[in-house]
Amino acid sequence: MKSVICDIDGVLLHDNRLIPGSDLFIHRLLEQGNPLVLLTNYPVQTGLDLQNRLASAGINVPASCFYTSAMATADFLRHQHGTKAYVIGEGALTHELYNAGFTITDINPDFVIVGETRSYHWDMIHKAAQFINNGARFIATNPDTHGPSFSPACGALCAPIELICGKKPFYVGKPSAWIIRSALNSINAHSDNTVIIGDNMKTDILAGFQAGLETILVTSGVSQLTDIEKEPFEPNHVFSCAGDIDVI
Repeated sequence: MKSVICDIDGVLLHDNRLIPGSDLFIHRLLEQGNPLVLLTNYPVQTGLDLQNRLASAGINVPASCFYTSAMATADFLRHQHGTKAYVIGEGALTHELYNAGFTITDINPDFVIVGETRSYHWDMIHKAAQFINNGARFIATNPDTHGPSFSPACGALCAPIELICGKKPFYVGKPSAWIIRSALNSINAHSDNTVIIGDNMKTDILAGFQAGLETILVTSGVSQLTDIEKEPFEPNHVFSCAGDIDVI
């Protein structure tokens, strides 16, 4: 039985509205017993937050099925040396870091970690650039520059820090293969028997391709059929929406 990694926005939901048929698809996977991860680059919500969000749209999934770039970032940092972090982000990110044993501080941190926050300000940029210049390692939850409404996302918050200190962060989230490997480990799955479903060729499908997964593109979100030929890789399958998927 195949394990499934499935994106959320553009595959299951548009904003907080159900994409027709996605509820039936997810409920079918759960009934079949497919190991399932609902994966998102968005680091601001916890598993319980996401569970509530999907339930409000009619998709009932255990909170344990969700995996975020904040969770993957904490997992990545467990494999690194250092325990102190200066964090630009919201509670869900700091929660995962605390659970991983990190101290959140602005005194000689080992890492500068950027997620997403609406309270971004000059002092954060200044401190982050100083810490990185002094040797702190620069880690970011995901490279997305903006959301569907053009609200600034993690990549945009990293940009001024990069320009000041001249160093790029390691991005944990899609299209990095790290988040895929981390998600697979969370359900004890293997890439050879896992399929990833996403709506974006440049993030979901590229991440799956780089991690060696079978890939399914749905055209209910970002990428359309005409976008496939623009990339040097192809998805294994293409469907108009999650409700049409019949290969799992």
